[in-house]
This record gives sequence, C-alpha cells and structure tokens, in this order.
Amino acid sequence: MSLLIPLYVHPAEDPGAWHRLIGAAAGTYAVVINPANGPGPAPDPAFTAAAGALRAAGARLLAYVDTDYGARSPAEMTDDLRRYREWYGTDGCFLDQVPASPDELPACRRLVRSLRKLGAAPVVLNPGIHPAPGYARLADLVVTFEGHWSTYVSTFSRPSWTSRHPPERFCHLVYGVPEALVPLAVRTARDRGAGVAGPVTGELPNPWAQLTPALKETE
Repeated sequence: MSLLIPLYVHPAEDPGAWHRLIGAAAGTYAVVINPANGPGPAPDPAFTAAAGALRAAGARLLAYVDTDYGARSPAEMTDDLRRYREWYGTDGCFLDQVPASPDELPACRRLVRSLRKLGAAPVVLNPGIHPAPGYARLADLVVTFEGHWSTYVSTFSRPSWTSRHPPERFCHLVYGVPEALVPLAVRTARDRGAGVAGPVTGELPNPWAQLTPALKETE
C-alpha cells in the first residue's frame, strides 16, 4: 500500500510535520504541494526549500490544481502547472474537484493531454467519488473516495467496472479516522480495491492540515 499525502499546511507553521514527512518520503506514492490553493502569486521560499528536501528524499511532488468542477479555464490550469514546475520542481499534478459525469469527460481529456504535454507525470484526478468509467483511462490514479471515516465504513460501494483496472489506479482519501484505527483504514482501502490511500485523523474544514499517522506505515 502506497500513501498519497496532501499535507496542506505551511512548512513554517508546522516544520515538525514536514521534517517527519521528509523522513518517510521514499515510502509514499506522492506528496501534494499546495502553497495557496494553487501555486500562489510568487514563489514561497519555505515551500521551495521543503519541496527541494522532499525531492532529495525520494518523493514525487504533485502540483495542486483546482478544476472547480470544470468551471476554471484550461489556460488558468496550465498556467498553474507551469508555475509549479518552475518554482517547486513538481513532477505531476493533482487535479482536485474534478467532474465525474460522462458529459464532462471530453473536456477533462483535453485538459489532461495539455498537462501531460507540459511534462506532468503522474496525473491524479480527484472527483472524490467513482466517476464515469472513462475517467480511469485518462489518469495514472483516480481518487474514488474522499470523505469521513464514518461514511467510508457505512456507505462505500464499489462499482463493477473498477475490477477491470489494477488497484494501483485507485486511491481513497479518508479523514476523521481515529488514530488507533489508521492501520485498519489502510487495510480497508486495500480490501476495497485501492492500492493507494491517504487516511488522516483531521476533521473539516481542512483535515489535511496535519501529518497523518499512517506515515508510520512506511517507516
């Protein structure tokens, strides 16, 4: 099981979390970099240093790019990626709030192609639910669940089409996991066909603003 780590906290606010993440970086699928709900207006020296340390430790870095469920223009999103790559040396991208319907699939396909032409690899899509099956063919990884632990254990269902893809193509991001149950959350994701997971103990509005204890699984 690999871990996808969206640690949305500034390195200066919680340097200890970033140091621990750097120590476990080689065991992660990737780390999502998100300075300001995107790359921000200018390079952030603290993120530049943290990104460099993560790369040196063996982590793949993903640029956080919000699609706003298809409302943002492709030009805005490709510009985000260019800045991420120039300022922080990101490898791939994490497209958040991705549409899930078949109608939006052609636009998403065009966006992914544009991002790949700029060198983004891997490309991760986060609709947060199981999208139309065609989305899985666009991306290297699709987040098919993002939600609270209580929802994950009570209402999760897996459509049959997912069995046509290897587990390494799917990720489950679960927040509100009791710390003692983090290992169970990792095993549950594996049992439900996801080869990548991101369980955290945090709660809304920003559950990803702390280091997940699941990092211990990689050490």
